[in-house]
Amino acid sequence: MAQFKYSAVTKDGERVNGIVDGFNELDAANRIRQTCDVILKLTEVSKEKPNLLAMEIGGNKLNAKAFTVMCSQFAIILRAGVPLARAVHLIADKTADKPIKRMLVQVAEDVESGRSLSAAFEDHGAKLLPTTFIETIRAGEASGSVERAFATMQEHFDKQVKTKAKVKSAMAYPLFVIAIAIIVVAVVMIVVIPKLTPMFTQFGGKIPFMMNSLIVVSDFFRKYILVMIAVIAGVIIAAKLYGNTEAGRLAFARLQLKLPILGNIAVLTGASEFANSMAALMNAGLPMPKALSITARTMSNYYLSSECGKLSGELEAGRPLGKCMREQAVMPDILTDMVSVGEETGELAQTLETVAQFYDAELEEATKSALAKLEPAMLIFIAVFAGYIVIAIYTGLFSMYGNM
Repeated sequence: MAQFKYSAVTKDGERVNGIVDGFNELDAANRIRQTCDVILKLTEVSKEKPNLLAMEIGGNKLNAKAFTVMCSQFAIILRAGVPLARAVHLIADKTADKPIKRMLVQVAEDVESGRSLSAAFEDHGAKLLPTTFIETIRAGEASGSVERAFATMQEHFDKQVKTKAKVKSAMAYPLFVIAIAIIVVAVVMIVVIPKLTPMFTQFGGKIPFMMNSLIVVSDFFRKYILVMIAVIAGVIIAAKLYGNTEAGRLAFARLQLKLPILGNIAVLTGASEFANSMAALMNAGLPMPKALSITARTMSNYYLSSECGKLSGELEAGRPLGKCMREQAVMPDILTDMVSVGEETGELAQTLETVAQFYDAELEEATKSALAKLEPAMLIFIAVFAGYIVIAIYTGLFSMYGNM
């Protein structure tokens, strides 16, 4: 989902500027028209040219751990009764993360001048902060429980950080092995085999099939390595360009859900994101249509995100969420059934929390299972490749000694 900067005229005739999230320009315009009659200007933020003079080394990427600590600090300090503006100043002074520190300094100035905390965060942190965070703080202000909103966000994002850390940790070893295997193959084919080839050919005679196959592959690598790199780079660039289009993003997102093994992980990830975000937002006091709209925008798979985003209109028309999800049939049946049960019992937020725990556990188990299948496959490939090279060289040596 992209961000769009806009200038518009409200129904009261007041000119306003702001930033809105949308799946595309049309979706962003529809969101703006909910509060404004006339749109004067609409520009996608990601397409704006960066100001190189204003950039710092490391960019403005949000540090997830620092952000989670910030939420925890806000919850504790506000619960202790510290005034809001003072709390923002205290956290800004103690924060070591530069982007968050710079944002909090600006937010503190706005809060001191009388602006709401959510509006200040939206103005100075729209490019940095998750939409879920800003909307939850806004809901906390409306209900008079900002400290509870921060506590909810701390729990929500802390769970996300830990889940991502587990996945990264699990993937570290396989990725390392794959990288080493690629380097070894390249070195053997481009450096080692070409140096051995003259030793086998100068004695004449027929070179054994296995050794000859290595020589042929090595010659191909040396002659066409630049062409291969150019083709691979061209395919990656073409995929990137296609992936930036609406059709491309949907196509790649659907493909991700249909891949063997990895597709199941993508589905479980989507279900976990949906349940966790909906539970956090509804516990913070957001109405269901608003919570669903924000949840859809925060989901990582674009197809699931766009399909869930369509449901908010159905909810506003008064239809049950569980029934709409069952008709749409993009989420797992267990999630759909539990949403229906939660609606019938009037405890949807609590039900979603339980479902979120279930899918978090399922996602972790599916990731471990995928890696358990991947690691032996990699080891077998490396063993076969290494064994083939050793046998090929030995058969070549025996043939060479026979021709001497």
